[in-house]
Amino acid sequence: MAEDAGNIDLEKERKDILNAFRGLLRTFKQGTKEENKMIRKAFDVAVEAHKDMRRKSGEPYIFHPIAVARICSEEMGLGATAIACALLHDTVEDTHISLEDIEELFGGTARKIIDGLTKIPEVFDENVSIQAENFRKMVLTISDDLRVVLIKLADRLHNMRTLESMRPDKQLKIASETNFLYSPLAHRLGLYSIKSELEDLGLKYMNPPIYNEIQSKLKSSKEARNRFIRRFMQPIKESLTKEGYDFEIKARTKSISSIWRKMQNKGIPFEEVYDLFAVRIILNTPEELEKPDAWRVYSIVTDYYQPNPDRLRDWISTPRANGYESLHTTVMSPQGRWIEVQIRSKRMDEIAEKGLAAHYNYKESKNGDTKFDRWIAEIRDLIENPSTNAMDFINDFKLNLFSEEIYVFTPKGELRVLPNGATILDFAFDIHTQVGLTCIGAKVNNKLVPLSHQLKSGNQIEIITSTKQKPNDEWLKYVVTARAKQKIKNALNDERKEIAANGKEILERKLKNYNIKFTSENVTTLERFFKVPGATELYIKIAKGKIDLPKVKEIPQEGGIFKSDKKRPKKGIKSEAPKPKPALNPKETIVIGNNNVDLDYKYAKCCNPLPGDSIFAFNSISEGLKIHRTNCPNAENMMSKMAYRCIPATWELDDVKEHIGKLRLIGIDDLGLVNKITDIISHQHSVNMKSISFSSHDGVFEGWVEVYVNDLQHLESLIQKFEIVEGVKRVERWDEAEIERITE
Repeated sequence: MAEDAGNIDLEKERKDILNAFRGLLRTFKQGTKEENKMIRKAFDVAVEAHKDMRRKSGEPYIFHPIAVARICSEEMGLGATAIACALLHDTVEDTHISLEDIEELFGGTARKIIDGLTKIPEVFDENVSIQAENFRKMVLTISDDLRVVLIKLADRLHNMRTLESMRPDKQLKIASETNFLYSPLAHRLGLYSIKSELEDLGLKYMNPPIYNEIQSKLKSSKEARNRFIRRFMQPIKESLTKEGYDFEIKARTKSISSIWRKMQNKGIPFEEVYDLFAVRIILNTPEELEKPDAWRVYSIVTDYYQPNPDRLRDWISTPRANGYESLHTTVMSPQGRWIEVQIRSKRMDEIAEKGLAAHYNYKESKNGDTKFDRWIAEIRDLIENPSTNAMDFINDFKLNLFSEEIYVFTPKGELRVLPNGATILDFAFDIHTQVGLTCIGAKVNNKLVPLSHQLKSGNQIEIITSTKQKPNDEWLKYVVTARAKQKIKNALNDERKEIAANGKEILERKLKNYNIKFTSENVTTLERFFKVPGATELYIKIAKGKIDLPKVKEIPQEGGIFKSDKKRPKKGIKSEAPKPKPALNPKETIVIGNNNVDLDYKYAKCCNPLPGDSIFAFNSISEGLKIHRTNCPNAENMMSKMAYRCIPATWELDDVKEHIGKLRLIGIDDLGLVNKITDIISHQHSVNMKSISFSSHDGVFEGWVEVYVNDLQHLESLIQKFEIVEGVKRVERWDEAEIERITE
């Protein structure tokens, strides 16, 4: 974006750019003379290429690549090639520089990385999700050069940090993509601080009221937390010093997004989230002493505080798949609060903070493949047969990002790591594709179990196979790993192709007997006649004997070609063309209200938007425009995958119309409570009620209320009146667990 330089101090900008670059170099202390020279060369090329460009905030564009390069150096610990590529990451996409120029100046590796970072051109096509295609392009580089993904994460982190200057609809789109793929990817790569920051920034733009409320409460309770931590750590510090350990202690407050997740999952307010922080003890100890020293420190901690035996996590003996190592325990403080204590070495802490880059720095000192290398192998396996549908591919890949793991064993005692919820079939495919395809059951700890049996940590599994076994569609319901899903789909597709080929051969013979030509037009007529969705389905049904082929003779034909079965309009009668719908521009805001008669839309049942809610419209294929709240449970899914169908929307509030508002109430069961609530609805607030239901269990009641309200303000005033009723502990909007179907 060119900018009028009349009111800009160009000399000051030049100095600021140089200062930002020097700041980057200061973070890269280990660089050789040649490496620093390469980084300087990349900087010079990027400055020249972006010289006439500015960001939405108005600052020179070059500040963005410098910031991305600094994240790669300072927060990820990446090397010179990655830093140089981070400086150049937008040059091919946004400027005159080509991939050939990059290769000539910086070599083949740099070209490969920049190519992976360059987005696919955005050609608008209602049948293609550009986001999904770009995600797929990025994912395909994981097994080739992981630096592409790491630079992309740094790029996304800086974009999220500077999202204020973007339009609100762009903020929502970018935040949704971040929550959908980039945050889980950062977690899987072991970049925990980056993952937490991405999640927090995502929440900031997807649900600002919740973010601001938790941030404010954390700020107000900061002093009390710090005093508590100092008192808690004092005896442990004294003992560790007395034992002669070289150590450091850090206190880490939970991220805002993880606090919000806990509030939602457990159905509790902020005040009842007790594990708001964790204490981390970092030992400066040689690698060979890491494990015994960690357990000795655990012994010291539990000498002072009672541990919870169910909350001991030993990721030193069995590290996570992304290389994470640490010993976690949860202990009871004298004040009656549970505190998580994490014990690790300096090496482990660097891996936990900088993830993959640190993992590979230390890898040379270990023998054999790590579990992270096995994950990369799984990605390669997924890429071997990439789905033609980019969205399916990304959904399968996303399954590999969840890091809750179980540890199981083969009959010979070999350890295998699988995601939580994995079944016998997942384990069988993890061993070998052929073992999975022929699996009929298994013995778990010598007890016979079916294919759908869910595994638990510590299980020892012996797979039972049969050469007569074949996969079926039901198998897809039994598996959770991307590898197993992909292999089953491939096998089913191969089987369908084989059956379809037989069906096609049968059809060709029959048509020849009836003197009918085997043409694509005739096949299309048969699809319509037998009411099947496509040729493949037609051939499969013929092969399985589900189609009565002699009926083909009933279709009129001439010269071996079926006559068209379409009815032609009679002469002299003009068929009235349907009234064209107004064209929708995804970049323009549409107005929702009673006066907009040209717009055909429905309110989404999953979130029941009310006038005053922040909203957007989703242009679905089958049901037209559906209006959703921007914090709808389905918003992240829609905006991250199908943003070209998401249209900014706003309310026209001139006309008053009743809308359904849904509320959930939780509290202590008390005599007359239901009467108080219905009295507020009917008399005090003059609101018409659609439905009300209550349930009570062990003295705790839960109520669901549907009322007719005018707008968000009307509903919020009703919430406030409910909250002052004695016994009512929490009132919240109630969203139905309905998943919006998204198809390409």
